[in-house]
Amino acid sequence: MKHLIQSRARNCDGHAPVTRRHLLFGAATAASSGLLLSHADAQVTTSPVRLRGTARACIFINLNGAPSHLDTFNPQDGAWNPADADLRQHPGGIVLSNRFFPSLSKITSDMLVLRSVQSWENAHERGQFYMQTGHTQNPAFAGETPHIGAVISREKGANGLIPPFMSFNQSNLQGATFLGGRFQPLMPPAQRTGISTLAHNFFGNAEQSRTRFDKRFTLLEKLDAPLRQAPVNQGMADYASFYAQARRMMYNDAVEQVFQYGATDEGRYGNTTIGRSLIIARNAVNANNGAVFINCTMTGWDLHDTMFDPGRGGNFQTLANQLDRAVGALVEDLRASGNLDQTLIVMMGEFGRTPGNLNSRGGRDHFKDAMCAAMIGGGVKGGRALGKTDGTGSRITNTGWSQDRPIYTEDIATTIYSALGVDYTKSITDTPSGRRFQYIPGAEEGRYQPIEEVWG
Repeated sequence: MKHLIQSRARNCDGHAPVTRRHLLFGAATAASSGLLLSHADAQVTTSPVRLRGTARACIFINLNGAPSHLDTFNPQDGAWNPADADLRQHPGGIVLSNRFFPSLSKITSDMLVLRSVQSWENAHERGQFYMQTGHTQNPAFAGETPHIGAVISREKGANGLIPPFMSFNQSNLQGATFLGGRFQPLMPPAQRTGISTLAHNFFGNAEQSRTRFDKRFTLLEKLDAPLRQAPVNQGMADYASFYAQARRMMYNDAVEQVFQYGATDEGRYGNTTIGRSLIIARNAVNANNGAVFINCTMTGWDLHDTMFDPGRGGNFQTLANQLDRAVGALVEDLRASGNLDQTLIVMMGEFGRTPGNLNSRGGRDHFKDAMCAAMIGGGVKGGRALGKTDGTGSRITNTGWSQDRPIYTEDIATTIYSALGVDYTKSITDTPSGRRFQYIPGAEEGRYQPIEEVWG
């Protein structure tokens, strides 16, 4: 079993041995063993809220590096646009470059664009923490601030074959922190052959190998029983839950198929890092066997210079086309399977980029006062853009929603929670430090709340 654990860890994030933060997942047995540090009776709901419950899963596309709002989902006429940008107006106020986003331009009736978003942060590390958790980064609390995917997993249960929280391509992922091993993200490789350690057929045929493996695992459970029942620390508790869930995934064709795909699909999605991860996200949603929050990160958007230079590898056009092709194929496939209406797709970065003309190096720098997010599926009413900025993308001129203020990441997080039927006003009081953890700070007082206009 040690080989299984370490092999899977290396496949997920390239490091071994497994650290607490990067433990993949846990099992339902952890709760009955008292391994989790938080309990249902420690939660409090301080204000009545309306939960939409329109989605059963969320695919969160993290545009790590912060894409320019002015060149993605809020383009404006200006000298900064490449000559071939081909900006086109679509019904509902959506404007997209047909050169950069040809696939998304065909499905604007499914897309909702939020153009009045602001961030509290203007640095990548802090911005990523903020976007992943719905909390501003405070060193005193960071160790007890889990990813929203872990919170959603805790609320929606961890009873399927696949762990509820999965993540791809993210090195600085916050993880489950004090919530424990059951809700740590599974961080598998995104490759055609899937996860190589789901079966160990080393002893004769597959049936003989599985029989021998089962015997060894049973012996391991007997030997480890005292430590499983009374773990000496949270790390050991996480390992116990990890082993049990890992065993449930092994020698299971339904699980293997989630992580495998063919060359045709790989080509349709663009044969890129983001494309391959979205194929598995699609498979997991369609399988409906446990996954509720799937983070798919796309890096490279930190374009301070030569962003439109055709000779630069990973320029803006390349990134935009890769995202466009992968998301277009994802939406097409989820629609075909009947799961688009139940799957909330969110695309955003950690902040915006400097507005108006490009800087002296031909790029854009960090800018928190205006940014964009886009949503598709999961009950969202598409074909619309909420909010407006001025002609250079430098300031918000119309917030586009009932609160008549900029939309913050906390509001987007509460919107995701509401779509998935999670009460975003909850708190957990029995944290390791004794501090109260609020799902979204300020939500119980109504300071942050779901963007109800998202649903029409």
